[in-house]
Amino acid sequence: MDPTSARLRTPRAAGMAGIAFAVLLAAAIVLMRVAIPSGNGADAAVDPGNRWAVRVALEIVPFAGIFFLWFMGALRAHTGEAEDRFVATVFLGSGFVFVATLFVAAAAAGTVLQDSADAGFGRHYAYTVLTTYAMRTAAVFVFATSTIGRRLGIFPRPLAVLGYVTGLVLVVVSSGVPWSELILPAWALVVGLHVLRVGMR
Repeated sequence: MDPTSARLRTPRAAGMAGIAFAVLLAAAIVLMRVAIPSGNGADAAVDPGNRWAVRVALEIVPFAGIFFLWFMGALRAHTGEAEDRFVATVFLGSGFVFVATLFVAAAAAGTVLQDSADAGFGRHYAYTVLTTYAMRTAAVFVFATSTIGRRLGIFPRPLAVLGYVTGLVLVVVSSGVPWSELILPAWALVVGLHVLRVGMR
């Protein structure tokens, strides 16, 4: 494949992967919140009639993680050799840790489908991993991505500011405010649409 052609396709890949990740993660979050309507998902029980939503959400999460890795890889390829090594290391490290914690939270959340003594512990563990660790690691990824995008001129100033606000919300309120985690897929959707629009010019 022509290297120039491959570089031209990178923004398209990054944009499409970001959009797919945003849609899938948002769908998984909404399904889990519908299944566990209580403000504190760690202590809420799942109604037997809503267990289908949990099952669908758990099926969606692995695909969301896959698209996130694709999104991350395509973004890094799009930045080329000009990226700052320190920020790039934080970018990669936080992205990998986010996916790992997302998968751990999903695996633990599977215990809500069981009528066992461990269901309560698994539910609490999944909620804590997702809202305390995964979302705050995602905040680091958002900060690093916005910094790289702004320094290299890939992101306009408003998009970079949106990234910093998103990261701040994930750090400060994600573990205490229900539905606040939806700001992450919303940010990824905006970034994906921007990269796709710019890359297709």
